[in-house]
Amino acid sequence: MGQQLAYRLMLSVPVLLGVLVFGFLLIKLAPGDPAMVIAGPTATPDVVEKIRQEMGLDQPAIVQFWRYMSRVAHGDLGKSMINNTSVFAELTSAVGATAELMVACLIWAVPVGIAIGTIAAVNQRGILDRGIMALSVAGVSMPVFFIGLLLLQYIGYKWQLLPFLGRGGPLWTPDGLAHVVLPALTLGFVFVGPVARMTRASVLDVLKADYVRTARAKGLRESSVIIRHALRNALIPIVTLVGLQAGYLLGGAVVTESIYSWPGVGRLAVGAILASDLPLAQGAILVLALCFVLINLIVDILYGILDPRVNRS
Repeated sequence: MGQQLAYRLMLSVPVLLGVLVFGFLLIKLAPGDPAMVIAGPTATPDVVEKIRQEMGLDQPAIVQFWRYMSRVAHGDLGKSMINNTSVFAELTSAVGATAELMVACLIWAVPVGIAIGTIAAVNQRGILDRGIMALSVAGVSMPVFFIGLLLLQYIGYKWQLLPFLGRGGPLWTPDGLAHVVLPALTLGFVFVGPVARMTRASVLDVLKADYVRTARAKGLRESSVIIRHALRNALIPIVTLVGLQAGYLLGGAVVTESIYSWPGVGRLAVGAILASDLPLAQGAILVLALCFVLINLIVDILYGILDPRVNRS
C-alpha cells in the first residue's frame, strides 16, 4: 500500500504543475486589468502603468509565470489585491467551510445512494426498481442551481424551515448544522443518482457469482448474503465512481456556495475572478486541484481496504 501511495503521489506532481499552468493562463485571459483594480477607476494612466511595473505585469508572460512558480515553491501565494490580506490566510479560512460542505454532502448522499441502489437490485424489474431508477435519472438530469433555487425558495424562504444564507458556525454546533442542511441537500441530490445506478449494476453482477450461490446454499439469511457477501464486493466500482465524481462535486460546490453565500473556496474563487483578484483566484484554483488529488488518494486507500489484492499488486 505504501508503494502504491508513493506512486500516486509521484503522478500527482505533473497534474499539479499542469493545474498551475492552466490556472495562470486562464487568469491571464480573463477580462480586466489587476492594476486598474488596485489603482481605482479615477486613476490616471501614469499611475496605472506604475502599478503594472511594480506588479511585474509589464514583463513577458513566461517571466511572470516563473516568478509565480518561484513564490508557490516557497509557500508564498501572494496577497489579495482587494482585501490586502494574505492569500494563504484567506484560503485557510475558506477550506474549512468547503470541507464541511463536502463531508455533510457525502455523509448522507453515499449511504442513501448505496441503500436505494441495493434495494433496486434486490427488486430487479419490480416497482421499487423502476421508481428508484426514475428518481436517479431525474436527479442526474437536474442541474445543481435548479435544485438549490427550489430548496431556497420553498424550504428556506417561503416555509422558513431552515436558514439559507451564510455559515452559522462549525458543523458540530446546532446553528452550524442547521445552516449546512440546505447546501448539503442541494449538492447531494445530484450525487445520489449516479451512486444508486452504479450500486444497482454492481450488486446485480455480484449476485450472479458462485460464492453468493454457495452462501445461499449454506442456508444463510438473504439479508446476510446481500450485506456481507454481495455488497462488500460490489463496493469497489462504487468507490471508483465516488473518486471520479469528486471533480464534479467540487464544481457543484462552487455553484452551491454561490447560491447560499457559503464562505468556501468555490465562492472565494468566483468572487476573485469577477474582481480580477489575480493572486487569490490562482490560489483558489490550486487548492481545488489539491482537494481533487487528496480525494483520489483516499480512494486508493479504500481500494486496499476493500480488496487486499491491490496491496499485493
